[in-house]
Amino acid sequence: MNTAALVQIAGGPLGNAAHAILAAPGDPILNTDGIVGAITRYVVPILLAILGVIFISRAGKGEMSRVLTSSAIAIIGLAFIAGAGVLFIFGAKLVTLIFG
Repeated sequence: MNTAALVQIAGGPLGNAAHAILAAPGDPILNTDGIVGAITRYVVPILLAILGVIFISRAGKGEMSRVLTSSAIAIIGLAFIAGAGVLFIFGAKLVTLIFG
């Protein structure tokens, strides 16, 4: 049974993620854009939800200093990730400008 048939059988979000990850015939072995898209679409929201649950549970226990510290660390981490994306785009534009 080929992978396309397995993806059609699986269906749902996992089937869609597998379809996004697997490459089409004639393409490279792995579709890295599909992998990044699947991680962005499915994994990141789950991790953010887990962080939110942890923050809410700590706040319910009265540990406000830990909540503020963890929130600040999470916000700084998101800023670094966004900054890396901006620098990547800026670097690509700069290379295109210099080397044509």
